[in-house]
Amino acid sequence: MHALILAGGKGTRLRPLTVYTPKPIVPFLNRPFLLYQLEILQRAGIEDITLSLSYQPDKIEQILGDGSEYGVRLRFITEPSPMGTGGAYKFAAHDVRDTTVVLNGDILTDLDISAAIAFHRAKKATATIVLAPVENPSAYGLVETGDDDRVLRFREKPSAEELAGLRTNTINAGIYILEPEVLDLIPEGQNHSFEYNVFPDLLSSEKPFYAYILKDEYWRDIGNPESYLQGHHDFLSGRISGFEIETGGRAEISHTAIVDRNSIIDDDTIVKPNARVINSVIGKGVLVEEKAIVENSVVWSHTRIAHGAEVRRAVVGRSCHIGKNVSVTDGAVLGDKTSLTDYTKT
Repeated sequence: MHALILAGGKGTRLRPLTVYTPKPIVPFLNRPFLLYQLEILQRAGIEDITLSLSYQPDKIEQILGDGSEYGVRLRFITEPSPMGTGGAYKFAAHDVRDTTVVLNGDILTDLDISAAIAFHRAKKATATIVLAPVENPSAYGLVETGDDDRVLRFREKPSAEELAGLRTNTINAGIYILEPEVLDLIPEGQNHSFEYNVFPDLLSSEKPFYAYILKDEYWRDIGNPESYLQGHHDFLSGRISGFEIETGGRAEISHTAIVDRNSIIDDDTIVKPNARVINSVIGKGVLVEEKAIVENSVVWSHTRIAHGAEVRRAVVGRSCHIGKNVSVTDGAVLGDKTSLTDYTKT
């Protein structure tokens, strides 16, 4: 069994956080995001994992190494040019003649991969797509399935009128289990898409193509700042299970500061007297000065939040300076090295 993580995108939707940091290694709960995907694969006994890269690949390789620290063996492939999801799979796995689990590199889930694999094998499927139910599917492409879980058709962003006549609310979760023969459907060296090329070819050829539908499992695409922040809140509220959260043990917190039990503060951070940190994640080496407030937010490493400043419902990148009595609120996103002068309001 092999796995491929498609991590070649530029993270455009997540900017400005991805200007200097490739999306696969943006800090999530103060760990590189991709480690959560490596963990669910390793739990399923999958140790041979290929990462398909394109944007700033050296930074990703430097952070993850050969994977031995995480109980897996990593291989890195850099696309010579943008190849689409299917083309990247062909380029990275052309010599793999084994069942392959493919994941989009921005998916946060606690899915038991081994259960999905067992489903795939029981159905004797050529391909299995994991689907996630959503409350408002109008912004997504819907996937319709039959009573036997066979994939019937794809509907791209249906209108409200179309939705009223449909029984499904399931969307592509960006996780696939593919047999080697799927590679034969993809031309060599060309830009090719799973959604627009490979999956329609599977349907038209009537190959066994099934859907594994998530029920109680957690799933989120963290590809934009709002969803990235919400993913942190979901972790802090206990909605995601099965991962150990590293809390850090060497922060310096004043006895008159208030830090609630939900918040996570990394090593070498200083929280000064009468400051408050509520339901937030604070990276390494951050300075939260007197009477500053950080609430429902994520603050990356080595940022300074000065006296009386407020950061609420925001994401703050690395090495930022938030001046005295500054207010950063309501979904604000600050890229690395942003400096806000005293009394600024965002």
